[in-house]
Amino acid sequence: MSQIIDQLANIGPSAIPTEAEREVWATLSRDEQVRRYQKLFAQPNCNNFTSETPDDILATARQRVAQRGHG
Repeated sequence: MSQIIDQLANIGPSAIPTEAEREVWATLSRDEQVRRYQKLFAQPNCNNFTSETPDDILATARQRVAQRGHG
């Protein structure tokens, strides 16, 4: 249980958050949400280019949602 609480305490922005992640995100102040976005975008891999098209990314996201049983 403690591990789950730790994971939610360190939650970051997500394109396809779980219900629990959305609930936790909503409890954060706007400043904290912005801080977490800035932390995410400061990561070196955010500057990497990809050969995936927007359609590829959308298809992957839809597949992940469907695997969760919400699609």
